[in-house]
Amino acid sequence: MRTEYRGSTVYDNEEFFKKYIDRRYRNDSPNILIEKPVLFELLEDVYDYDILDLGCGDASLGIDLLKNGAKSYLGIEGSKKMVQNAILNLENSSGKIEHSTMEEYAFPESTFDLVVSQLAIHYIEDFSKLSQNVYKTLKFGGRFIFSVQHPLLTSSFESMTKNGKRNNWIVDDYFKTGKRVEPWIGEQVVKYHRTIDEYFSTLQEAGFVINKIREPMPQKQHFTDEEEYNRRLRIPLFLLFACTKPL
Repeated sequence: MRTEYRGSTVYDNEEFFKKYIDRRYRNDSPNILIEKPVLFELLEDVYDYDILDLGCGDASLGIDLLKNGAKSYLGIEGSKKMVQNAILNLENSSGKIEHSTMEEYAFPESTFDLVVSQLAIHYIEDFSKLSQNVYKTLKFGGRFIFSVQHPLLTSSFESMTKNGKRNNWIVDDYFKTGKRVEPWIGEQVVKYHRTIDEYFSTLQEAGFVINKIREPMPQKQHFTDEEEYNRRLRIPLFLLFACTKPL
């Protein structure tokens, strides 16, 4: 039986990590062309913010936030290899990294103006507990902004068993939430499927006011390949939430 990687552990697999970095920063990466522009729309002004980044990866987001005037940046990351890369990336900045998972991190009370997470929360089994911890660690009026893999994709990974670029996607078992195993970059990676309603309800139950929900639509000006642009119009890849801890 092949290893099932949970959380960020897959990034400590040397071969996977190299392939992931190549994939993540390729010219037609949907993370860069589709998800990132909308994330920054939701972030708006971060000047003088104390920021916590959950599942920060190599801290590339942290670099941008600090350049945009953030007062402090703390990235939480469970993968040793990602932490090493994040430390190097933040070497000439005030940003800091803590080697910890989101589940194990001790969230200090009323500390941050913004908690952000970029495509990491779908690795977490207990989203309710995480939402409560984020609510606790935010200052009143603080914001929680995050992106996840769209639930239309996490409902079924059957489409990903085929090689080559997909032009059709299977949506199945949408309302059967919970653990999924995705065949991704040659490995078996555990993710957790939730409906949009479950994300929304869980955030409300934690006390958040949900300000915006976005399903980023590809923008033609971000693509040099029209065929790739049209392919990305077929299905939403990402889901983003912007929430506030009320005053």
